[in-house]
Formats: sequence, structure tokens, C-alpha cells
Amino acid sequence: MKQHRPTIADLAAYDEIIDVRSPAEFAEDHIPGAINCPVLDDAQRAEVGTIYKQVSPFEAKKIGAALVAENIARHLRERFLGRPKTWKPLIYCWRGGDRSGSMVTIFRAIGWQAGQLDGGYKAWRTHVMARLQELPPQFRFRVVSGPTGSAKTRILQGIEELGEQVLDLETLASHKGSVLGVLPGQPQPSQKGFETMLLGKMQTFTPDRPIYVEAESRKIGNLHVPDALIERIRNGECLNVDASLDARVDFLLKDYDYFLTLPEFLMSRLDALRSVQSRETLGRWQQLIDGQQWPTLVRELLEQHYDPLYRRSQNANYSGMAKLQNFTTDDLTPTGIARLASAIAQSRTAQMA
Repeated sequence: MKQHRPTIADLAAYDEIIDVRSPAEFAEDHIPGAINCPVLDDAQRAEVGTIYKQVSPFEAKKIGAALVAENIARHLRERFLGRPKTWKPLIYCWRGGDRSGSMVTIFRAIGWQAGQLDGGYKAWRTHVMARLQELPPQFRFRVVSGPTGSAKTRILQGIEELGEQVLDLETLASHKGSVLGVLPGQPQPSQKGFETMLLGKMQTFTPDRPIYVEAESRKIGNLHVPDALIERIRNGECLNVDASLDARVDFLLKDYDYFLTLPEFLMSRLDALRSVQSRETLGRWQQLIDGQQWPTLVRELLEQHYDPLYRRSQNANYSGMAKLQNFTTDDLTPTGIARLASAIAQSRTAQMA
């Protein structure tokens, strides 16, 4: 009789989830909570693959089996000898094939109730994509909009502190959502990893209350927001932060303060605007950077690039812009942001009354 193989629906029934894929595969994305115990490391996997293609599948399997056995033995000695007989691990590889099957066979021979995930990581990936299609239509979104420098992410964080449901896409994406949004020393996750984190966050929400989110484009840095989600957000209720230009300049000088110590990095980012800004404009901005005239630089960036871009994109993409609520301020200090967060959150209560 063929033994039942656990599926994604069975994850919670296991004590530990073990991903036996290579470190590079694991780093790209993995089932949340899984630990990485590769049965072939990155170099070994490449070696076996080369032998498979250039010599023969038989020779590749011999070499692969020897490496897999050595690695499983090492993991067993270093990580699992202390596990009790009642321990029940779930093991997966790319497709639920030989790599996870080898560890499952050895663990079962020891006496542990090891399970091999049916379909492996590919089953997880299919699950993520399906759920990211199914979940967004179940929710209502309140969209915090406003031009660059309106402290939208900080306002969202303040709204979350008040107990509301918040989806902070830029924090998940490790990017501030513009040409200057790259965070130094903080790479973005992979697209697959981003989507796994996104699903994990969305699964914590309930449909009886709205989700607050920032108005975003389809791309945040190099990452794409899933179609079903961005379409649902773009049909949400818009809450516009109408902050004065002076307040926005002051806020950006604090929020992007790392650029003040990395002038060459800043200019390299601005070089990406060559297709939309003249050589003369970019030359002037270089002079402002060289002279450390930061308030003037930020003001010109807002007036000449970001604000016109915002007006074109938001009015075209967000249906709620036709009937938005305005929240006017000239204070984007922490106190002012907290005040805005409270006013936006209270506007929902007022609607319900």
C-alpha cells in the first residue's frame, strides 16, 4: 500500500520542517519556519548536475548518493541526535523527490515518524500563488496617498500601533518605492521570498475590518506587487496626506539622512533619471550635492521630478482619488505623524457611526 504523503495542509501537524535543498535555493525562498539542512550544497549540486549532463545519469547518481549520505550523516550527528523518539519532522526538497526521500528513508529507519512533503517546495509555491489570488478580494483597503515625503510609511506604522490592520509593502520589500528608495546595505528579498512574506502577513488579517496600505505602483524597487492585490488596492478608499512642501523637505532630510553621508551613492541613484531629466538639471543637482546644499536639492527633486510624476500616476491609477478624504498638515515631526495616524484611524470610526 502506498504511504500517504503529507501536503501543505498538514504543515502544522509536524514538529519541525526541514528544507534539504541547497543554501542558494533556501535563501531565495522557503516555507516559513523551515530550517536548512542541505543534502547537497551549492557546489555539490552543480557538480552532480554537470556529471548528469556531460557523462551520464548513472555516474551522477553514484556521486550524488555518496555526497547525500555524507551530508545526512553530518546533519544527524550535529543537529538531530538529541531528538526524542516521538519527534515528527516534515522534510522537503524541490519536488518531493530523491533529495528529501533519502533523508526520510534514513530517519524512518531510525524510528522517527518523518514525512515527505508531497510536491516539495513547488507545492508550497503553488499554494502561495493561489492564496495571493484568493485573499485580496476578501478585504477592503484604505489607501494612504500623498506625494513623496508625506511620511506615508511612518503614518501607516502609527496606524498599526493604534491596533488597526496595516499592510506595509515597502517594509516587506526593503525599499522605499522610488529611484532613491534603495536602502544601503539592505538588499531586497527575492520575488518569491517577498510573496511568501506577503502571504504570511495577509493571513493575519480578518475581513471584518479594513486594511490600511500605502498607495504604490506595481513595482517596489525590483519587486512586483501581485496583480490581484494591486488591483484591489487601486479600488480602495483614498486618504490623502496634504503636507506642506516645507514639512516634506524637513521630513525627507531626516528619513533619508544616510544619503547625506553617501554623496557618491546618491548621485549614482540620480543618474537613473537621465531619461527624464536634462543633463543641465542633473549637473545642477551634482553641484548641490558637492556643496552639501541638501534642503535646496530635496526641494528641487520634489518640485521638478517627484510631484509631477505623482500627479500623473495617482490620478490615473487610483479610482478613489475622485472622492478622497484630505488630511492637511504642516507638521511631519513624530508628534505630527502620530496626530495624522490618529485622525486617519478615527475617520473610519466616524464613517461607521
